[in-house]
Amino acid sequence: MRLLVCGGAGFIGSHFVRQRVREHADEVVVLDKLTYAGREENLRDLSDEPGFRFVRGAIEDPEAVAVAVEGCEAIVNFAAETHVDRSISGPLAFLETNMRGTYMLLEAARERKLRYLQVSTDEVYGSIEEGSFTEASPLAPSSPYSATKTGADLLVSSYFHTYGLQAGICRGSNNYGPFQYPEKLIPLMVLNALHGDALPVYGDGMNVRNWIYVEDFARGIGTVLERGEPGEVYNCGGPDEAPNIEVVRGILALCDRDEGLIEYVPDRLGHDRRYSLASERLRGLGWAPQVRFEDGLERTVTWYRDNGWWWEPIRSGDYRAYYERQYGRGLKAG
Repeated sequence: MRLLVCGGAGFIGSHFVRQRVREHADEVVVLDKLTYAGREENLRDLSDEPGFRFVRGAIEDPEAVAVAVEGCEAIVNFAAETHVDRSISGPLAFLETNMRGTYMLLEAARERKLRYLQVSTDEVYGSIEEGSFTEASPLAPSSPYSATKTGADLLVSSYFHTYGLQAGICRGSNNYGPFQYPEKLIPLMVLNALHGDALPVYGDGMNVRNWIYVEDFARGIGTVLERGEPGEVYNCGGPDEAPNIEVVRGILALCDRDEGLIEYVPDRLGHDRRYSLASERLRGLGWAPQVRFEDGLERTVTWYRDNGWWWEPIRSGDYRAYYERQYGRGLKAG
């Protein structure tokens, strides 16, 4: 296939692009405006691949979309503002990218009669005390981030029902792995542990997440693209759940650091207590997660330890000011 992958220079998108180019011999055009979390470094190893092309531009810009989508058969949309903390302090950017941008892509797909796949999140369902969300669970977003992702999902569904667009949605649980920007829990804690900085844990640390290794989610998205039914939603959940505090303790152990580095901080506003996804519908298409959390976490810590070239420019740049605003303390040098 010839695919337009929007947000393909981001964390999850770059893994999906790598799989499609190398394992499926697809031609892939990446459209990405290269925000703080969308980085060309994430795709550095693909620059010489004949099936890969990069276009810098925003999904909110119809002209950029028109240039990038030329000759493509399908659009896969990863492009989004994704960090809940940032959505609380500045929700407008989330409305612009997550909703207006999705609208622009849907219009491009409708005009050209292309297939369309929206990459979404378990956060659209809100929090669940026990059991797991299915695709039929009600949508109850808690943050500006999840609300804009919910709105985008509903817009995608409306284009299927109203215009007959061959569109679908794949919702993932909490991803982790290489190339994840260190505002997110696992890379933040890994880099802080490696540098001997305090590890800030929200509230009591007992918020539970369903963890999926990024390569497993990327394969799940590919499975939906290849075999999913238009108009359907597919949940892609990981094999293991863990409270945040246990994740942090596991990282400290892998980094040979003492738990005295843990620092409990005031809880995030509107913090969901627990997420859990049931993935039977996607498993019915032949997908299953391959990486258990314990193994994936060890792989992830090893990658960050061995790839300072990737994170050093981040940790020495604007991220330091963001971190100090967010947590009320600075980071150590390096």
